[in-house]
Amino acid sequence: MKVGIDSIAFEIPKIHLPIKVLAENRNIEPEKLVKGLGLHKMSFPDVHQDVVTFAANAVYKLIQQENLNPKDIARIYVGTESAVDSSKPIATYITSLLEQQLGEGSFNYCDTLDMTFACIGAVDALQVNLDFIRLNPTKKAIVVSTDNAKYDLNSTGEYTQGAGAIAMLVTANPRVLAFSQEVGVSAQGVFDFFKPRRYVTKEEILNTTDNPEWFGILENEIAFYKEQPVFDGQYSNQCYINRTSDAYFKYKEITNQKGKLYESWENILMHLPYCFQARRTFVEIFAKENNLTEDIKSISKTPEYLEFVNQTIFPSEIASGQVGNMYTGSIFLGMLSTLCYHLQQNTNLTNKKFGFIAYGSGSKSKVFEAEVQEHWQSVIEKAQLFETLNNSTEIDFGTYISLHKKERKQSVLQPKNEFVLDYIEKENPVLVGARYYKFQ
Repeated sequence: MKVGIDSIAFEIPKIHLPIKVLAENRNIEPEKLVKGLGLHKMSFPDVHQDVVTFAANAVYKLIQQENLNPKDIARIYVGTESAVDSSKPIATYITSLLEQQLGEGSFNYCDTLDMTFACIGAVDALQVNLDFIRLNPTKKAIVVSTDNAKYDLNSTGEYTQGAGAIAMLVTANPRVLAFSQEVGVSAQGVFDFFKPRRYVTKEEILNTTDNPEWFGILENEIAFYKEQPVFDGQYSNQCYINRTSDAYFKYKEITNQKGKLYESWENILMHLPYCFQARRTFVEIFAKENNLTEDIKSISKTPEYLEFVNQTIFPSEIASGQVGNMYTGSIFLGMLSTLCYHLQQNTNLTNKKFGFIAYGSGSKSKVFEAEVQEHWQSVIEKAQLFETLNNSTEIDFGTYISLHKKERKQSVLQPKNEFVLDYIEKENPVLVGARYYKFQ
């Protein structure tokens, strides 16, 4: 029995900052980002958007697109590293928002869960649900990746920012992709990129040695959470290379595949923290598979490797360069980009294999395969990915700064037929911090 992705929908910000504008305002040569990293646009959430609205809108689109009955959806599992609460999962927000449109109680018997492991959390959620469907082939599950990849202003990660959600329907006998049961894994506990709880004392904030009550906090030490990560770019890149290479060759070993594993893959889908990350790092695997001993930088410029990139990796980069990093969703955005590209090219993909090389900081990589199914075109033509990206609205640098600093009060674009953040409770002591949403 085959198990995999039967359908897919997405939600991304409707506004973007051109990378050239960011580069000019940061005194960076634009071509360094455009030609060097493949970046063109940086999507950014509007005032009324967050990871919950992205997720709920993506799932709602999927349900409408496939005319799904909520009672037939056994699970909604979310992969994210941008949770809005340390206890209440995003998945519960999704079902409560959906019930505003689909009827109160319509998801009472749907299992909900969030999974977090940096950028690989949604892959973990997918694999858990693939196993669930293998055991329960009449059930349906929805896997959602939703994130806001936000970095500090003027940091080296600023130009890689992006946001959005991908929702995938997981079933038996899928129409799009059927996945292998085998998975190559490589993991190691490191601090290459993380989002810690941070601590300050009242003395540092209030300039007093006393311990007065402050916003209901009696402790002298105050913990706070910051959306932007702590990271070491060069170290994180090396961890990415080490884990993905390790997992790749582990997958090759456990599946007993001879020759060059990548030659059995029509396309390669990797986590893309920026557009050209895959082509810049897969060269390490390429060199090992071909027993090349030359300098890696030299190998990456050879006609053989460039042709390989153009054939196998390039299709996944198209959307990434227009959106930016989506953390848990970036590998699935690359997957959708690849399928949409082949739809445009009228490629015969049926029974062709895709190689997935996922990565999450902290760190872990997973490598696995999927086979394209016969009816993939009929599903992917509904996505309208490239058309949506072309309709994105450009914002100026000042607007971007005000959104980043959360100073702007009015939305850049007025929402229409979508879930939006309404307000966050600040007064009621038993609901303080509760987030409320509506369909507008």
